[in-house]
Amino acid sequence: MRRFPPERIVCLTEETVETLYLLGEEDRIVGVSGYAVRPARVRKEKPRVSAFTSADLPKILALQPDLVLAFSDMQAEIVADLARAGISVHLFNQRDVAGCLAMIRTVGALVGASEKADALAQGYAHRLGAAALDNAGPPRLTVYFEEWEEPMISGIGWVSELIGYAGGDDVFPDLARQPAAKDRIVTSDQVIAARPDVILASWCGKRVNVARIRERPGWDSIPAVAAGRIHEIKSPLILQPGPAALTDGFDAIRAALAGGQAAAGDKGGPT
Repeated sequence: MRRFPPERIVCLTEETVETLYLLGEEDRIVGVSGYAVRPARVRKEKPRVSAFTSADLPKILALQPDLVLAFSDMQAEIVADLARAGISVHLFNQRDVAGCLAMIRTVGALVGASEKADALAQGYAHRLGAAALDNAGPPRLTVYFEEWEEPMISGIGWVSELIGYAGGDDVFPDLARQPAAKDRIVTSDQVIAARPDVILASWCGKRVNVARIRERPGWDSIPAVAAGRIHEIKSPLILQPGPAALTDGFDAIRAALAGGQAAAGDKGGPT
């Protein structure tokens, strides 16, 4: 890193962008991912320099960043190229709620805003804890979260945990601990056997086709399908492991489960 705190930061994913804005440190950002949409003004204020698995290296280098913030093994090659070019990089790998909160605190520390970042993270943790207490009693709905359709991929760790905070139970909790999408592939028969009360879907980068889910062979026997409890959650809200998922993404999960919990309560328990 050339300076501390770094004065010129490039963010290759959305969650670090949003975190810096929330900390009031957005003036340090000189380049962002094309997927950065929070806050909305970021698309007008900051140049886009990358997708998710690809980046415009010459454009990044031209910005002369003091620090580049990246995420996950999917960006490992980009990070390697930047490192070879002499750029300082911090690569995050958060896959659960605790990791999301740690990311916020780490970003704060990197820009000399530790107190603000700690307060932000504590606020999110408190809100999730309060929600968990509100949703502690029965009925608890079983939930299948679909991250992709072909192949079908179940929810990652932070999504599974947020479902729990919202009063649901992920039907594939063991798979949620697997960081790689290839290790969370499920079959149609597995979902049918799990009999989820609610289906939540967020197909990264494209709109969810609820009708196509409903029409899958054999899925009419799933309680969620029979009751019409299939809900899309927009990917920018839930698949970005940071403030978006902890706030609007979590609220979307709670809203989707609320109707199902009311219906289950009327029947004396989950369907």
